[in-house]
Amino acid sequence: MEGFRITGGERIEGRVRLEGAKNAVLPILAASILPQGDVVIRDCPDIRDVHAMAGILSRLGCRCRWQAGEMTVCNQGLHNWEMPDALSKQIRSSIFLLGPILARMRRATVTYPGGCDIGLRPIDLHLKGLRALGVVIVDDGGILYCDGRNMHPGDVYFDYPSVGATENVMMAAALLPGVTTIHNAAREPEIADLQRFINGMGGCIRGAGTQVIEIQGVQRLEGITYAPISDRIGAGTLLCAGAITGGTVELTNACPWDLLPVTEKLREMGCTIRTEGELMLLEAKERLSAFSRLQTQPHPGFPTDMQAQMLACASVAHGTSVIVENVFENRFAQAADLTRMGANILVSGRMAVVQGVDALHGARVCARDLRGGAALVLAGLAAQGETVVENAALVDRGYAHLEDTLSSLGAKIQRIQL
Repeated sequence: MEGFRITGGERIEGRVRLEGAKNAVLPILAASILPQGDVVIRDCPDIRDVHAMAGILSRLGCRCRWQAGEMTVCNQGLHNWEMPDALSKQIRSSIFLLGPILARMRRATVTYPGGCDIGLRPIDLHLKGLRALGVVIVDDGGILYCDGRNMHPGDVYFDYPSVGATENVMMAAALLPGVTTIHNAAREPEIADLQRFINGMGGCIRGAGTQVIEIQGVQRLEGITYAPISDRIGAGTLLCAGAITGGTVELTNACPWDLLPVTEKLREMGCTIRTEGELMLLEAKERLSAFSRLQTQPHPGFPTDMQAQMLACASVAHGTSVIVENVFENRFAQAADLTRMGANILVSGRMAVVQGVDALHGARVCARDLRGGAALVLAGLAAQGETVVENAALVDRGYAHLEDTLSSLGAKIQRIQL
């Protein structure tokens, strides 16, 4: 097992250019089997989830090539509609391939996906959306056998605006003649990016970013070279690194408009944030102030993927902060490790009350999930003494060489074998 060793107390200062967003690249990789031609993804992050998705695509018959920050997918050899069980269980995003495989081959065999243990994340909405398009799905011991030979366009209504289910239906309907309409669609920026990607290949989708998305199926899509939007969660994490250490962080290739819920909370904590185009600059005061209340919500609310990082910041802020987690019930898993570092956090159900302390102290802690692991790294940056964060592999799922990025900003952090 690998981990991070951090010697805290250094101010984070410097500039970082953001890569493509994990949550945009993964559905785009899934959709790369839709066109008749190669797909080249620029600014593709060098993270575990991307390479796991490429591994699944390879087992389906595609050729995936990683070189100098670009992922090329050659899908001419696509021949297999059965997703590999072991690889699919590594990442939650493997379920994104269900819609594209059905669109291309009209049948699919998949297993239930894996990913971080942050609470119940059923795929029932994915299956409901595909059934509305005429897909017959049989669950046999956790293996889903999907028959799409009688697929047709239709109206899809989601009881909850699921990001993954919205994207799956968009991809399944992209090559389906007729008009498919998604009601109560998720509105995350990554969905609008998927629309731009598919339309760039010759698709006809409109409405992404609103609650109603209309897909006009086309006969054929062509290959494309595409640069996805930058990672708003990666950006938010780096801003929090600057905030928790009283530092200054400049981000380029950013999407400030997608980070408003996060930047508003950081401003409430006393940070100064300036934006100009795709440039963001955060300057933090020596000690943060508590925020009154933070509630996670589907976009455009506060993103659940930034809750853990803000919990770490609140741990050293002056005053009392309250966080309500409305999306995933196990998203406070890192609170116990923060408490081991001296944080004063009371968790009750979906609410955490944080009384900020003057300082955290180093400890040996363990990442329980991707974003919780990032939060522990942030806490280590601000703590007195040495912190070891175990299970770096979970953090690697969403952050490319995080220790190198933070080291370039002045942090004392290194990857170690445990």
